[in-house]
Amino acid sequence: MLTLGVNIDHVATIRQARRTVEPDPVAAAVLAELGGADGITTHLREDRRHIQDRDVRILRETVRTHLNLEMAPTEEMVAIALSLKPDYVTLVPEKREEVTTEGGIDIVNNLEKFTAIVDKMQSADIPVSWFIDADEAQIEAAAKTKAIFIELHTGKYADAENESTRQQELSALKKGTKQALELGLRVNAGHGLTYWNVYPVACIEGMEELNIGHSIISRAVLVGLERAVKEMKLAMKNQL
Repeated sequence: MLTLGVNIDHVATIRQARRTVEPDPVAAAVLAELGGADGITTHLREDRRHIQDRDVRILRETVRTHLNLEMAPTEEMVAIALSLKPDYVTLVPEKREEVTTEGGIDIVNNLEKFTAIVDKMQSADIPVSWFIDADEAQIEAAAKTKAIFIELHTGKYADAENESTRQQELSALKKGTKQALELGLRVNAGHGLTYWNVYPVACIEGMEELNIGHSIISRAVLVGLERAVKEMKLAMKNQL
């Protein structure tokens, strides 16, 4: 059954705009779970622009579904994850100047280093996922690291300017999912998914979880977080 991981980073973004204590992303995680979220996703960035160390510590203690910690593959973040013990980690690329993650990580050109990181994490019983583009070489490299999951970057699909391009990107996601499953990887997806474009991705055979944040939090500003999460789950079934 396809599940929904709700990314709560954007709640912290609002808080950090004023450097205050609210809204609290931990409270948002509770409401998301009450709304039916199957997991909570959060990205502890190196520059701490939104989620803070305290947030992830409290989330580890309070999340009742599963906690997916997105992080860059750096020594600092690996040490934090080994201490925190999230349910799994998703390794993502990071650039200080980007507004949000712009694409998948390059495993092919960092295979030896990244394989060592996966081994260290999974030896501590922390499953690893790679956030990658639906690229044949990157998927093959992800399998070589012996990670458990990949998360396919859906940004190109979400940002497609016309239906033809959107269908091409959807086909690439389907092909990438099939390849990953054949290599023994479990497959998630996310980035840029909304109530209006999520259903075709949700229909991809073998897809396990969609991680969605901005669209849900944007809607929650207007209708409330529990309702926003419930409506996303309906959209994933084309029942909205």
